[in-house]
Amino acid sequence: MNILEIKELYKAYELGVPVLRAINLQIGQGEFVGIIGLSGAGKSTLLRCINRLIDATSGEIIVPRALLGFPMNGATVDVLKLAPAELRLLRRKIGMIFQQFNIVRRLSVIENVLSGGLGYQPALRSTLRIFSEGERHRALANLKRVGLLAHAYRRADELSGGEQQRVAIARTLMQQPTLILADEPVASLDPTLARVVLEILKRVCREDGITALVSLHTLELTRAYADRVVGLKRGQLFCDCAAKDLTDAVAESVYQRPE
Repeated sequence: MNILEIKELYKAYELGVPVLRAINLQIGQGEFVGIIGLSGAGKSTLLRCINRLIDATSGEIIVPRALLGFPMNGATVDVLKLAPAELRLLRRKIGMIFQQFNIVRRLSVIENVLSGGLGYQPALRSTLRIFSEGERHRALANLKRVGLLAHAYRRADELSGGEQQRVAIARTLMQQPTLILADEPVASLDPTLARVVLEILKRVCREDGITALVSLHTLELTRAYADRVVGLKRGQLFCDCAAKDLTDAVAESVYQRPE
């Protein structure tokens, strides 16, 4: 079953030069997909279009209503046509993990994790950051899953970069996501920590049946952790294959700079 279908997706900014050109993709439920390409190839733009952190210029991004928790009728919905209230429902089920962690460094680890569930709260509770005992238990359980239970009440800025990214994963799990979008989640970490973080991310996705689209900065990591590889080049889909089938020649072409 497809959790995501992208049809003829275009994105152009002010000068009219397309960043994404005619992207067509189908992503199956439970896949762990690595996205590769040079800087500027469109990887981040693609991920941000999916949850509408930026708006695509044209095309369709189709998701199943049921798997994303929509109460309306119909089998699927085009993300690009969602009203603000519907978009809020969508974003509850799409987790986003960033390169720079995006955690609140002055707050405790557990407070950062609890913030992942704010999308399910009424506006007043969200504003006042009021959490139930059950939510706190879930936050602690998610910290245990990423190996940080002992650090729950430390300030986030006391943790290493790898630990902060694990906090970000635990926070995302609080959303009970169907889909996780990870934009260069280990690019700022050393190789050892990068592998630790990716192993945790892949494990929790497998355990919970979460689909993941992960932009990665090295081919080595992509081959080690992705089930499937999608390569972008100059805003276009250049390759799409199982990770085991990605040849060196194709990989070199993805990363070849224009003359």
